Amino acid sequence: MAEEVKEKAVEAEAKSESKASKKDVVLETIAAIFLGITALLAAWAGWIGSLHGGNQATNYAKSNNLSAEANSEWNEASQYLNQDMSLWNEYYKLKIQADFAEEVGDYDNADMYNYEMDVLLNNNVSDEFMEAIEWALAEEESTGYIVSPFDMEGYVDSYYEDARELLAESDDILAEGQSDNAKGDKYNLVVVIYSIVLFLLGIVGIFKSIPNRTIVLIGAMICFVIATAYMCTIPLPTGFSLTSFFGA
Repeated sequence: MAEEVKEKAVEAEAKSESKASKKDVVLETIAAIFLGITALLAAWAGWIGSLHGGNQATNYAKSNNLSAEANSEWNEASQYLNQDMSLWNEYYKLKIQADFAEEVGDYDNADMYNYEMDVLLNNNVSDEFMEAIEWALAEEESTGYIVSPFDMEGYVDSYYEDARELLAESDDILAEGQSDNAKGDKYNLVVVIYSIVLFLLGIVGIFKSIPNRTIVLIGAMICFVIATAYMCTIPLPTGFSLTSFFGA
């Protein structure tokens, strides 16, 4: 009787060890699979993050170049504006002299001043500035007050139109660079979470108790799901294509 009880106890223990062994194999298999997948995804996240970093550097460089070009255009526009203001002052001085000469009957000098005005306008004035001058003279004739061509709505702003377009383009590209920087940071966070997963999967085998192993494995899987779900919400770099890295 005692021997039968002992045999049953040995069989029960053997079955228990067999079940525990099977559970160990299952847990180790799951851990090994997730370890490999996590390592691949962590490498992917790190690579995509570095691509975002490259785009960020490129966009920052483009933005700086455009900003420098815009500043150059702005300075050039200011020079043209000052030049046209000087031309207008010279033109209006001749106009006053011509008007005065006509009033006193000095028609020879009046003709000379009018000729100098024509030469000044024909040789030094752009079509846009001529349009503004004609507007100013028409306004002066209708109102009786001296009107500057630079008072015409939008005319002064037209000098800086190209510079403003370059500045706007520079700001847009800078914003893209900042966006790439933010996306790269997010991918770096994903890599950190995957590193935690790798750590947890690496210590699963340390624990002898099946429940403890299971808890650690579940924690690793939860972190894995969180990292993967979060990574799926982050856009890939602009113009990204796997085929472009293989010469296609």
